[in-house]
Amino acid sequence: MDKVVIVMEKISAGEIKQLKGEIVIPGQLVAEGAYRAGRWVYRDGDRYYATKLGLKEIRNIKGKNTINIIPLSGKYDPKEGDLVIGIVMDLGPTTWLFDINGPNPAPLHITETPWKVDFGATGRYFKVGDVAALKILYKDDTSHVQVTMKGPGLKKLHGGVITTIAPSKIPRVIGRKGSMIAMIKSLSKCQIIVGQNGRIWISGDMEKIRAVEEVLKYIENHSHFSGLTAEVAERLGGGAADVERARETSSRR
Repeated sequence: MDKVVIVMEKISAGEIKQLKGEIVIPGQLVAEGAYRAGRWVYRDGDRYYATKLGLKEIRNIKGKNTINIIPLSGKYDPKEGDLVIGIVMDLGPTTWLFDINGPNPAPLHITETPWKVDFGATGRYFKVGDVAALKILYKDDTSHVQVTMKGPGLKKLHGGVITTIAPSKIPRVIGRKGSMIAMIKSLSKCQIIVGQNGRIWISGDMEKIRAVEEVLKYIENHSHFSGLTAEVAERLGGGAADVERARETSSRR
């Protein structure tokens, strides 16, 4: 309970009115009945409980009401299937070791790339400091993971800028059905890849990149406020029609 008080003390009375969703604490009952347990929720019979301090969110996913908790803070917790942006920290004869901003480094084996890599030739493809879009292939009970570069959109990243925000704020950057990130890409004309591990790769005109970095930090700091989509549209120089569409999107949330 003390954690809730600490979080709320950092938010002004005016800001509290803009928060979306109900703040819940670990162990709190968040729903009863026919639901699907999403992230940071566990099920006991027909009762669902939070496992993280955060905001309760209920969404209809494939015809089923799914309960998620959006953490107010926290480090990246890898999940199988997550898209992540990794940075090479070491390499061996058959693997590269990537920093994925998680609890452990993530190995990428030569067989999990789209290339035919000879034994001992890993340095021809990646060097320390290189960046790639990867997917979490496997995670064990101790949070050790393996990654793959086989799949749509998975590749070595050249140039661009990487900015990092709290992984817990990534769902807000993506938006409902990808609406927020689609708008940011459209207004900025930048190529953007969003990693679930809190890293975001941006490529384009440097002035536009800086503008995107600023709105990403704004989203990170104001992720639970209503009217966020319209505010982001304005900050990226969107016209009246863009802002109005953003307001309509926000009102449907």
